[in-house]
Amino acid sequence: MALAIGIWSLKLTPGKVETFQPPADLKITNVALGDVLKDASGRTTVKLTFEPSGVLDDEDEDEVPKTVTTVLCSLKPDTLEQTSVNLILQEDETYKFELAGKNTVYLTGNYIEQAVNNPPFDDDDSDLDSEEDAYDLREVSSDVEMHPDDLDDLESDASRFEEVEEAPKNLKRAREADEEAEKPSKAEKKKKQKTEVAQPADATPEAKKKKEKEPSKEKGTPNDKEEKSKGIEKEIAGGIKILDAKVGTGPLAKKGNTVRVRYIGKLTNGKIFDKNVKGKPLAFQLGKGEVIKGWDEGVVGMQVGGERKLTIPPAMGYGSQAIDKIPKNSTLVFEVKLLEIKQ
Repeated sequence: MALAIGIWSLKLTPGKVETFQPPADLKITNVALGDVLKDASGRTTVKLTFEPSGVLDDEDEDEVPKTVTTVLCSLKPDTLEQTSVNLILQEDETYKFELAGKNTVYLTGNYIEQAVNNPPFDDDDSDLDSEEDAYDLREVSSDVEMHPDDLDDLESDASRFEEVEEAPKNLKRAREADEEAEKPSKAEKKKKQKTEVAQPADATPEAKKKKEKEPSKEKGTPNDKEEKSKGIEKEIAGGIKILDAKVGTGPLAKKGNTVRVRYIGKLTNGKIFDKNVKGKPLAFQLGKGEVIKGWDEGVVGMQVGGERKLTIPPAMGYGSQAIDKIPKNSTLVFEVKLLEIKQ
């Protein structure tokens, strides 16, 4: 993908060859006639001369010209005064522009950054239109290898099991004999029933035990607290919404850390526009602008093994720009799984 990072323009004058060497990758998007026309009816053609790229065999090298000249476009007043193009000029390569005609022409475009793993795109987009149910982050391998030194701290399998003595085979019969001995007589049963009627329900030993076992409704159990922390969607800076589907373990990711993640990117209509669920995970440094703002803010606070849903508004994504399969002013939804944190 290509991310626009700055505007660029160049004025072409008739009879003058403009030699240009971009300081960074550049994308030309528009070619237009100037506001003052010297020839109100004539055509002006924009020519581009460049060095062809590619690796050639030694036997064919002499037959290929060192430079190639092509026509970028032709403009004519009142007929075609501007046109949109999609031409990328590579950094530090030499290009020459010249005009055939009498009118001045302006080239406009953007300096771009062509990052390999800058979300929401990577190189593997062959099956982006597949069903969203086909990808489940819980089934994705983390690809994180354990260092051999860390294995020393693990307990052996033998130490994690306790030996259980086999119960005697005649246990059932022994219990039956004890029960027979403990059975109360009829007189004792009647006396016990009268005592229970006189006592309030909460005063019986059975009621006391039951009351002790019941958890306090006000305090809640640890599992209840954990479920509440997982299932609540929160809104953070920039209008980003986060929802932890699974809470990980270990230290929290913070700005300045380098993290490795898997992710699936969708539009609000459920259409998948990008993913990284296999191969090399995406690695980037939090808070350094290597990814969109929604990621720099939304991944903060995750733990290794955690899974989080990010709902990113346009202002924290790509704004009014239309990027390939993403329409302008789109709200983006990402399912992110954190694999590793490096300090």
